[in-house]
Amino acid sequence: MAPSVSPPLFSAPGSAGIEGHSDCAGARGRDRYHGNARIVRAAAPGGKRGAAVLATGGAASVEGPGRPGPLQDETLGVASVPSQWRGVQGIRGETKGCQTASIATADASVQARKQADAQVQTEAPVPVTVLPMSQHDTSRLAAFLRRVEAMVIRELNKNWQSHAFDGFEVNWTEPQQTVSCLHTLGYPPAQGQGLHVTSVSWNATGSVLACAYGRLDDGDWSTLKSYVCAWNLDRRGLNPQQPSAVVEVPSAVLSLAFHPTQPSHIAGGLYSGEVLVWDLSRSEDPLLWRTGLTDDSHTDPVCQVLWLQEPRYSHRFRLLSAAGDGKMLLWQGAGAGQLQLTEGFALVAQQLPRSTKLKKPSRGETEVGATAVAFSSFDSSLFIVGTEGGFPLKCSLAAEEAALTRLPSSVPLRAPAQFTFSPHGGPVYSVSYSPFHRNLFLSAGTDGHIHLYSVLQAQPLTSLQLSHKYLFAVRWSPVRPLVFAAASGEGDLQLFDLQKSSQKPTVSIVQTQDGSPVYCLEFNSQQTQLLAAGDAKGTVKVWQLSTAFTEQGPRETEDLDQLAAEVAT
Repeated sequence: MAPSVSPPLFSAPGSAGIEGHSDCAGARGRDRYHGNARIVRAAAPGGKRGAAVLATGGAASVEGPGRPGPLQDETLGVASVPSQWRGVQGIRGETKGCQTASIATADASVQARKQADAQVQTEAPVPVTVLPMSQHDTSRLAAFLRRVEAMVIRELNKNWQSHAFDGFEVNWTEPQQTVSCLHTLGYPPAQGQGLHVTSVSWNATGSVLACAYGRLDDGDWSTLKSYVCAWNLDRRGLNPQQPSAVVEVPSAVLSLAFHPTQPSHIAGGLYSGEVLVWDLSRSEDPLLWRTGLTDDSHTDPVCQVLWLQEPRYSHRFRLLSAAGDGKMLLWQGAGAGQLQLTEGFALVAQQLPRSTKLKKPSRGETEVGATAVAFSSFDSSLFIVGTEGGFPLKCSLAAEEAALTRLPSSVPLRAPAQFTFSPHGGPVYSVSYSPFHRNLFLSAGTDGHIHLYSVLQAQPLTSLQLSHKYLFAVRWSPVRPLVFAAASGEGDLQLFDLQKSSQKPTVSIVQTQDGSPVYCLEFNSQQTQLLAAGDAKGTVKVWQLSTAFTEQGPRETEDLDQLAAEVAT
């Protein structure tokens, strides 16, 4: 319902008030409306009085007969007036459309024009004509066999007794290059100082190779700083000039040995006589244990370090060190980063067995300097020691005789020597025990000779001159009983296969182009095709061997046993 609206304050007499929106208020019948409106009509009094009433807003009223009472508003019904303007001003619109041209389509098909079938058939087999038994001349055949019987039997007996094809095996594989260089490794800061690679070692997994830097010739050893470097050869993106781990050492390192079961633990023997153990997985502080410079430590450079399994505890290992002071010491890791001495041995000249013609020691000469150590794979207490005097010694950890030495020690030192072998013409730099025979070992010396010994006799089984200079290292193959390698002072590696020749090397590998000495080498016991060698140029080369040096022959072990038996008898 529309709300009521008061009339306008100023309206003509008799006009009506319009509620709503209109363009103007004017003559009757000429008003234009925008929409419906409600008309309110009031009774207009006439004359001046009415004007007064209107002026007063209806406050004064005049009553009379036939007239209504005071001016009152009257509400009538709602009148609906259609709007003419809206119809005239309405929105004009047109509807238009468009259509694109029709899209032309077509279907097409392709069919091969020709088709053919082909078949291949072999020729029909021609039957082989076989003569029936009745058509063979059996009498002539029997006469022929009787005539040649004696000659055939004679030749068969000759072949049966011949050894021309002993050990011959048919090789169905294609021939390959025997040895190839896989990696050439080096550490530029160490090479810039003119340091040599003095020792190499493979870790327990066979994937990490470590080398020690030092010097094996004249130099200022007191101020020489050196390094231990390691490369992970299985790592993708190997940089041969950037080791995976580098340890700076205040003294030259002469020997290295990775732990047998802990892939990141490595021991090193120093020129100062100290023995250290590092954990290469710790980049900040890799040092685990050290012997320190005490009365128990060596007074000469440590030529070799080895990890030995404890007899009663297979998971525990001790560390053996050997030096030029004649002592061989067994260490055990203790608290506070120290290596504690548990057992000790000393080589004293007066206590050496006189099994060969050795010169008598000079007056006052007591200790015999050790240069190399190798343990038996069949007897954990048995080991061979190379000496500065040139003679190898058979020794035992079970020895109980006290060593006659004045060397200070916190534990009693024992004399381990049991047997003395025929000497080289100079100091022995390397020894290697056979992993396939309990009695055989190799030694290499400054006389350029390799000696193959049996522990059952003093004289060597054979002696091979490989170089006119020093031989610094010799190692048995871990997988081939008759294969060994040697490193020479002429810059090459010699690989021997005694099954092929016992007098000359099977392969000679040039390690250094200028003839610089090769100081160390090691076979990889896990990845048996790899052989590492370090030289005086500060370079480590990893050589890859063919199957000719890694696959054992069917009679190789028997041939090794025969070699040892011939000497023993």
